[in-house]
Amino acid sequence: MVSREEPIALGPFHVDVAGTRLLRDGVKLNLRPRAFRALKVLVQNPGRLVPYKELIHAAWDGVNISNHTVNVTIAELKSVLKEYGAWITCRPKFGYCLEIPESEDLIRRGWHFLNQYTRAGFEHALTCFQRAAENDSADFRAFEAISRTYLMLAGFLMRAPRDIHGAFLQAHSRAVDLCGLTPELRLDRAIGLCIFEHKLVEAESELLAVHRERPASAQLCINLTQIYLAGERPEEARAVMQRAHADDSLAPQLAILGMVLRLFCREFDAAVEWGKNTMDLHPSPQVARAFYAEALDHAGRPAEALAQYRLATTISPDTHWLRADEGRCLARHGRSTEAWAILEDLQRIRETEYVDAFHVALLLDALGKREEAFQELERACNEGSYGMLFADLDAKADGFRSDPRFAHLRSRTAGVAAGS
Repeated sequence: MVSREEPIALGPFHVDVAGTRLLRDGVKLNLRPRAFRALKVLVQNPGRLVPYKELIHAAWDGVNISNHTVNVTIAELKSVLKEYGAWITCRPKFGYCLEIPESEDLIRRGWHFLNQYTRAGFEHALTCFQRAAENDSADFRAFEAISRTYLMLAGFLMRAPRDIHGAFLQAHSRAVDLCGLTPELRLDRAIGLCIFEHKLVEAESELLAVHRERPASAQLCINLTQIYLAGERPEEARAVMQRAHADDSLAPQLAILGMVLRLFCREFDAAVEWGKNTMDLHPSPQVARAFYAEALDHAGRPAEALAQYRLATTISPDTHWLRADEGRCLARHGRSTEAWAILEDLQRIRETEYVDAFHVALLLDALGKREEAFQELERACNEGSYGMLFADLDAKADGFRSDPRFAHLRSRTAGVAAGS
């Protein structure tokens, strides 16, 4: 038996033993004290059959109650756990057991890699989740995690969306088959509609439907903000972010999106200030440093911008669009030799790995290669680059706007969205 008072992890849940709280993804769930005490004894004895008598002693202080009362309480607990309720199994007349799938260690390891937000981390995570799915083909969490990883690989511009869309759909469909369309899987489906298909109307509709079930979900607000920014609705994005920030001012993704919003609204000094605060709170995410660098560059502080770009690429050398943005900054400030060296390196890397074409286009344009830049923008459209979705608001793309070819390419991207 495990005896401890620190929080116990259980899938997406944290069982706060000392505080007698059950949280899912940081959100407190409503659970009666009796049911919580029953859960406590089960999570402290994973894999062991806990007899009725022991459950009664722990949750009811030994008061003489029927097994039926225990069954009703466990049913309530399983209802709160939703799709994870199946982990609690019953042996009639004997008791209950919390049976954590054998794939749990692989899935935990996978999430550890995923949270590094690097290409290598995502690839290692995918390997862990795929092994978990092979070990236990009935564990929906493995397939949910696989689909989530594909979303992040596309969303962080580390794989071409067109190349992994099918794999995302397959994994997501399998997860739904196993556990139903949970709010979490609906969120993933919505952001998948945005990232892979550019169907912003359908994505927003799906997110708003989830909002009625999970109004306090930080991830929902993050996804909805992304949809509004992609749809050129910055003020609606700002309103969603303000509500979300009031609920969770420390969420890293919200902090990063706050910087992006200010960049898209051309509030460069405010973006710098927001970025500085973000770096103080969340110094690790390389994406945050890249946006902070962009804010510094637009605010006329190129030396500081380049220092931040170099930190970002040091943290994540395999996130190739960061190098492209560093090269663009160098080219903008007269250091074309260094910028050309970065471009040549990216072209070499592209022979074996994906390099986001939208950011290569930005680098080429900064080097005065407008025709080659538009060839890259065409490639970005064909590959379904996530960066193209935001091109109408992205200040880095301002140099393209006077060219009618850019409007044509943007209409192609918007045409996909309008097809929703």
